[in-house]
Amino acid sequence: MAHLEEVKGLVLSVRKHRERDFLLKLFTYEYGKLMFFVRGTKNSNNKLKPALQNFTQATYIADIRSSGLSFVRDSKHVTPFSSIQQDIFKNAYATYILQLADAAIEDRQADPGLYEQLNRGLKAINDDLDPEIIMNIFEIRFLRYFGVMPELRGCVICGITEGAFDYSSIHHGLLCPKHFHEDERRYHASTKAIHFIRLFSVISFDKINSITIKEETKKEIRAVIDQLYDELVGIKLKSRKFIDSMKEWENMLKPASKSKDEKK
Repeated sequence: MAHLEEVKGLVLSVRKHRERDFLLKLFTYEYGKLMFFVRGTKNSNNKLKPALQNFTQATYIADIRSSGLSFVRDSKHVTPFSSIQQDIFKNAYATYILQLADAAIEDRQADPGLYEQLNRGLKAINDDLDPEIIMNIFEIRFLRYFGVMPELRGCVICGITEGAFDYSSIHHGLLCPKHFHEDERRYHASTKAIHFIRLFSVISFDKINSITIKEETKKEIRAVIDQLYDELVGIKLKSRKFIDSMKEWENMLKPASKSKDEKK
């Protein structure tokens, strides 16, 4: 059975189907991740075209099916993240975030909170906040959706939540210095990197503009997150590899940062 209704959606991917049609994957506020069939959009002046672009949020009028493909009939309140669409660097980070979301979340599981987080995250990138920080935040938060979220609130042995920490694979969480001996093969990670990873797991997106991180610390954060994903998740997205290669271009085009780390 199908019923026509309005749903808010973020475009996760779009691909052509045959000559005239499209398959549109949306992460919707109301139903979670759904695949939609969009018929007859070959003409460049088709009114649905703006709502079928990557990095777009809109309200879609659609036939929602309980199984199989649903069907988009119309759209309104179309809001493109124009800066992301036009900037190769922002585009790369946003692409990876959305592909990671697609891999992490199951079909047809509504999650309005995650929908709002993705919307805010893309808006932050669109508004020129550091896309690498936004990416790192989502990487940490998606660990929960992959079912492998480690204990980041404090030491897994004594529960202390203040001070320096390191990550232990054996204990699937943090250790304080008093308990480093519990895992001789702990990550030996940068204290700053662990601090920011803990912060990323809980920070509200409206606080992100008050965080600046030195390039050296970003590399340390990247190393820890890569270890976590290699060990706990094990997926290798092409968009992540593209970001790795893109970093060299980005460093050549951007002036060196002179900012100091700020916790909040």
